[in-house]
Amino acid sequence: MSFDGLWPYIYIAIAGWLATDLWRWAGVIAGNRIDERSELLNWVRAVATALVAAVIAKLIVFPTGTLEASPLWLRLGAVMFGGLCFFIGGRFRQIAGIAAAIAFLAAGLVLLGV
Repeated sequence: MSFDGLWPYIYIAIAGWLATDLWRWAGVIAGNRIDERSELLNWVRAVATALVAAVIAKLIVFPTGTLEASPLWLRLGAVMFGGLCFFIGGRFRQIAGIAAAIAFLAAGLVLLGV
C-alpha cells in the first residue's frame, strides 16, 4: 500500500491537531492565573453568550434545509413554547424545554403538511 494518496489527510490531521491543541494548552496555562471574578472574564462570558444567541437567532430566522419550508411564526412559536416549558419545567427544565420546542415544531409541520 502506498502513502501517496494519504499525505493530504495526514497533513490535515496534523494541522488540525496543532491548531486546536495549541489553544487548549494555552488555556490550561493561562486558566490557572485568571481570577474568575475579573472584569475581563465577565466580558469574555458576555461576548460568548452573545455569539451563541446570534447563531441561534440566525438559525431560527434564516434556516436552511427542511426548516426553510416552515413558516417563521411556527419557528418563533416553538421557541416561545420551549421557553415557557423551560421556565415551568422544574427539575428537568432543560430537557422539558428542548423536548417541548421540538414537539411543537414537529406537530406544526405535520399539521401544515410541510
